[in-house]
Amino acid sequence: MAKAIMVQGTMSNAGKSLLAAGLCRIFKQDGYRVAPFKSQNMALNSFITKEGLEMGRAQVMQAEAAGIAPSVLMNPVLLKPTNDVGSQVIVNGEVLGNMSARDYFKYKKKLVPDIMKAYNALAAENDIIVIEGAGSPAEINLKSDDIVNMGMAKMAKAPVLLVGDIDRGGVFAQLIGTVMLLEEDEKEMVKGLIINKFRGDKTILDPGVEMLEERSGIPVVGVAPYLNIQVEDEDSLTERFETNRTVDLIDIAVIRVPRISNFTDFNPLESIQGVSLRYVKNPSKLGNPDMIILPGTKNTMEDLLWMRENGLEALILKEAAKGKLIFGICGGYQMMGETLSDPHGVEAGGTIKGMGLLPMDTVFARKKTRTRVEGSFSQLTGAFAKLSDTALEGYEIHMGETALKGDAKPSTNIQDSVTGERKADGAYLDNVCGTYVHGVFDKEAVAEAIVQIIGEKKGLDVSGMTGMDFQAFKETQYDILAAELRKHLDMKKIYEILEEGVQI
Repeated sequence: MAKAIMVQGTMSNAGKSLLAAGLCRIFKQDGYRVAPFKSQNMALNSFITKEGLEMGRAQVMQAEAAGIAPSVLMNPVLLKPTNDVGSQVIVNGEVLGNMSARDYFKYKKKLVPDIMKAYNALAAENDIIVIEGAGSPAEINLKSDDIVNMGMAKMAKAPVLLVGDIDRGGVFAQLIGTVMLLEEDEKEMVKGLIINKFRGDKTILDPGVEMLEERSGIPVVGVAPYLNIQVEDEDSLTERFETNRTVDLIDIAVIRVPRISNFTDFNPLESIQGVSLRYVKNPSKLGNPDMIILPGTKNTMEDLLWMRENGLEALILKEAAKGKLIFGICGGYQMMGETLSDPHGVEAGGTIKGMGLLPMDTVFARKKTRTRVEGSFSQLTGAFAKLSDTALEGYEIHMGETALKGDAKPSTNIQDSVTGERKADGAYLDNVCGTYVHGVFDKEAVAEAIVQIIGEKKGLDVSGMTGMDFQAFKETQYDILAAELRKHLDMKKIYEILEEGVQI
C-alpha cells in the first residue's frame, strides 16, 4: 500500500496544484511510482480520458508530472459550476446530475465510498500518493462532513503540508490563523508549513520564519519562489486572465466569457515567441486583434447573451465583416450559428438567436458527448486554407448537436478514439472557423499554420515564429519545476514526514 502526503492551502490559489505537481515529479525522478489524487475538484477546466471519462485538468497536469497516464481514479468527484449557486456533479467520470450548493453539501458524504474506492485502487498500484486539498481546511462553515481537506487526510492517514501565499500578503496570519482554526487532532496532522510565491531576499524573511515555527510548533519545510512555469492552470483563478499583455507582432484575443472552460486550449499559441494572447472581457479592451477566439463555456446561451448585452458581440460581428479571423471552440463554436435551442432545459431553456457567423443550428441534448478524437482539418478554402489536411487530436465534451446548412462545410474529419466512429466535425465559411475539439492547437503544425495565416495576411516574415511540440515543452517545464523546488524545499524533511505518516 502506498504512503501518502497531502498538500493543503490557506486559501484557493495558494499554489497547491503546482507544488503537488512538483512533488510528483521529484518522487518520480527519485525512482518511486507516484500518482496524484484530489477527492473533489471544482473547475471548468476538464479532460477526457482514453476511456471517455471526465476529470479535472489539474490532476491531468500532475499525472503528466508523475509520468503516468491520467485516470479518473485521480479525481473521483468533479464539480463544474453552472451558476453562482449550483454545479454539475460528475462522479467517476460520468455526470450524476446538477445540484445546488446546499443540496450537494447534504449529499457529499454519500460519495465517500466512491472516493475511497478510487484512492485505494491508486494506492495499490503506487508507492506514493500526493493528495491535493481544496480551498482551505479552516473554512469552518464547510468542515462538517468534509471530504476534501482534513476529512480526506484522515481517510488516507496522510500527513499534511500547509501552503501559504506570500505574494498576496499576510502569509504569517494565513498560516497561523489556519492552524488555530483547526481541531486539535487536525493540528497534529500538519507536519510542515510552506511559504509559497516568495520574491526577493530570503534573509529578510528568516526572522519571520523562526517566529512562525515558534508560534505554530510546526517546522517550515520550505520557502518556494514565485515560479513562472508554463503548465496548465486549474481553473478561473488563473493569473492569465489578469495579466495586461502588450500587443506583439501577432495579436490574438480570447473572449473572456463568465463561464469560460478549458482555456488550456490556448497555451500552445501563448507559448510562441512574437504572439500576444490576451483575454478580453470589455469591449474597450478588444483593440485590433489579428484573430478573435470564442472559447469553450459551461453556459453557452447565457455567455452569448452576456456578450450581446455588453457590446462584445456587435464588435466581433463588425470585425468578422472586415475579414478578421474568427475561431470558435465548443461552446464558442455553437455561439457562431444562427440558433441555439434548449428543449430539455440543459442550460437556460428555450431558443435564442446565435451570432449568425455560420449557417448552422445547435440543439442541446440531455446526454453529454465525452470522447477523445484524432484526425485532421478538411480541405479548407478561404482564409483558413493553410490548415487543410493538418493533423489534430484532442477531445470533445459538450451537450449539443450542431447541424450545418447553406454554404457551411465541416472544418475537420475525425475519428472517435473510444468508439472508432469516423465523422465530420465543426464548420467553416470564409474567415470563420469552428470545432468541437478541445486541444485543437496542441499539435505544433496547427499552431504554426495559424501564425503563418496571420503573418501572410499582415505581410510579415514569420518564418522564425515556430510552434513547438507542446507535450515535450511541458516535460521541460515539469523538470524546471522539480529542480527549483529541490533548491527551496527541505526534501529530506519531507521524506521523513512521508515515512513517519500520522497516528490516527
